[in-house]
Amino acid sequence: MATVLVVDDTIFMRASIRQILESRGHTVVAEASDGREAYLKYKEYKPELVTMDITMPEVDGIRGMRMIKEKFPAAKIIMVSAMGQQDLVVEAIESGASDFVVKPFTPERVIAAVNKVLAME
Repeated sequence: MATVLVVDDTIFMRASIRQILESRGHTVVAEASDGREAYLKYKEYKPELVTMDITMPEVDGIRGMRMIKEKFPAAKIIMVSAMGQQDLVVEAIESGASDFVVKPFTPERVIAAVNKVLAME
């Protein structure tokens, strides 16, 4: 199973994603509430996977992903977006996101994205 960094500005969403991942045997090594904190936690923990909310105050998810990918190009990042953010999802994929999940999501959708991304070389 994988080590994961969960990034979202809401505690509830981080807890929800953590519960889904841990119930399937993954280990959440850290959480972050914006892109800058995500970069610092990624540097510290070097997780195998990141789930990153797109819309966050301060440093948003796309900018945070770019910061991580600049220093760690092999980073595997799943972007999490709200309904109606198609333009941001496209920008995230073009900027290097491995996959995306749209809120509200099911546990099965999150795990399917995680499995898909972890299988990538």
